Amino acid sequence: MPAHTNRLAAESSPYLLQHAHNPVDWYPWGEEAFAKARAENKLVLISIGYSTCHWCHVMEHECFEDAEVAKQMNARFVCIKVDREERPDIDQVYMAAVQLMTGRGGWPLNCFTLPDGRPVYGGTYFPKEQWLQVLDQLADKWASQPRHFTEYAEKLHAGIRQAGVVRLNEAPPALTRKQLDQLADGLDRRFDTAWGGPDQAPKFPLPNTYTFLLRYGIATDGKAILKQVRLTLDKMAQGGIFDQIGGGFARYSTDISWKVPHFEKMLYDNAQLISLYSKAYQAFRDEEYHDVVRRTVAWAVREMQAEGGGWHSALDADSEGVEGLFYLWTEDQLEAALGEHAEFAKDFYNVGGDGYWEEGRNILLRTMDDQHYARKHGLTAEELSAKRALVDAKLLAARAARIRPGLDNKVITAWNAMMASALCDAAEAFGEPQYREMAEQTLQQLLTLCRRPDGGLWHGHTNGKPTVNGYLDDYSFTLEALAALYQLTFNERWLTEARALADYAIKHFLDEGSGMFRYTNDTDPPLIASSMEVHDNVIPSSNSSMAKGLFTLGHLLDEPRWLNLAKQQLANVAGGMKDYPAGHTNWALLLMDHLFPYYEIAITGPEALSRRGQIGRQYHPGRLFIGTASGSNLPLLADKPVGPQTVIYVCEGKVCQLPVHSVEAALIQMQ
Repeated sequence: MPAHTNRLAAESSPYLLQHAHNPVDWYPWGEEAFAKARAENKLVLISIGYSTCHWCHVMEHECFEDAEVAKQMNARFVCIKVDREERPDIDQVYMAAVQLMTGRGGWPLNCFTLPDGRPVYGGTYFPKEQWLQVLDQLADKWASQPRHFTEYAEKLHAGIRQAGVVRLNEAPPALTRKQLDQLADGLDRRFDTAWGGPDQAPKFPLPNTYTFLLRYGIATDGKAILKQVRLTLDKMAQGGIFDQIGGGFARYSTDISWKVPHFEKMLYDNAQLISLYSKAYQAFRDEEYHDVVRRTVAWAVREMQAEGGGWHSALDADSEGVEGLFYLWTEDQLEAALGEHAEFAKDFYNVGGDGYWEEGRNILLRTMDDQHYARKHGLTAEELSAKRALVDAKLLAARAARIRPGLDNKVITAWNAMMASALCDAAEAFGEPQYREMAEQTLQQLLTLCRRPDGGLWHGHTNGKPTVNGYLDDYSFTLEALAALYQLTFNERWLTEARALADYAIKHFLDEGSGMFRYTNDTDPPLIASSMEVHDNVIPSSNSSMAKGLFTLGHLLDEPRWLNLAKQQLANVAGGMKDYPAGHTNWALLLMDHLFPYYEIAITGPEALSRRGQIGRQYHPGRLFIGTASGSNLPLLADKPVGPQTVIYVCEGKVCQLPVHSVEAALIQMQ
């Protein structure tokens, strides 16, 4: 039996359960904790993290499992633990506070507040001795100078509330090519032209940035930008950030060469990277990109798939208390697993050379693509593929016997919707039906287990039990996924679901005064500040995703109000895009839809889906598909007869060119 058990033992979040046996008297977020703080006149500690966060584990071990530290915390504070993935709304508010106070943020996030929740001090990771000093100083000062805290809290609270405000741009939307070029130029100035990605470490994949640069480079014939996109994708796929034998990408690289990953694997990163490499394959026909998608989907199916078709959230970086141990290899381990094939594996994966890390352990990585390796060693492509497949299978089998990293088994609505969209992109690029089937299964489960009685969405579920009310990103990414799946299948059920969710989101999240969407539902209890998520990050912002979803659905369903809402959102942010390029790449994709030709491709007849698939395997991002084999009342199809021949209409702004019968003729009309 554990020596300590606190209130977190009754929670479902894997992160909160990790802390359920700390000697700290943790409370989950809720009125009980704040009522205690008011009654006892104590400061509140709001400690935020997530289950796969390495430095969260370190601080737990050094501080929250320590009896001396826990005694201080329990006696002088009311302590609340928050899973940032379960409650991103809370994380947004207190992250904004810590960033205003310190100029930086991250996890673990530790923010001290007044009994009413207004922040007064914060930071990220604290080692034990520093943490004890912080506890002593804050508690003593609160006892002797409470007015100092309340005055500071008032000023900081005002700053947090102001940071979440977006102003309505009442001028006519000024969407220009100059805005787009300035954003691209700003990204260009930060290119690492040796290793790809940005010129800094740690280095995050930022798939949305390269999705934009791919589209912008092709639309503008930007050869240097396309070279950078390919360099980045190649180096990531060859580096340690990509699990060479098991598939899937780690969250980021700690160095500039993509060698040493922070070994946790997140569903949202991998979903977006499946999409990016699928689009890059459409553009460049590089089989290495197809291989990355195949391996990453295989990893997700093997290690992340939940019962019924959903997807778990994340895999921890640590196993057996050591970061990355599950993924690392010594030469002796390779020889034991591979026997006569060990020498090939050592050479191919650079063991003892570029792959060497520390303490005799190696990160498997490649320094060249398979084509170059085969040529260098006098192998055919088929021979190399067979050798690699044999080695990878043996290493995977050996690795399966190790103690696995922890799994966060939350099924988060937004991230599952991103995975469904990714599978749609893969199905389109490669024409492989299993990807479409998985996308359908994912959205079917999402709409079954994560649908609220009022027609809205839950934020997700753990072991089939819904968690909290859905946030804007749960709606926005689901809308995008439903639109993508309709366009892949021409099954109008997905549009019916999308219409209902869009109406719900507009009713409960839209801020009429600004034209933007709040992050939280208007039926939820308010926090100390509300936020409008605008800036794109490792995940596109919920407002940019919502604007893109409304733009696509507005075209598919001929809803002018939705199109106007999307355009207003874009107009609100377009003027500031050049000042923060990396925070507006998803917005820039929407801007491209307004500035470059946007095609509505309507297909009728018995071979409608087949023709759609053939066109979709080409790289044409500024377009949507709508179609039927037997007739439809959708506005873009209602006046188009369905006969024995399959007919393709290439339209722009509801004006259609002459109908054609072949894919080749349709592609010519789109040039």
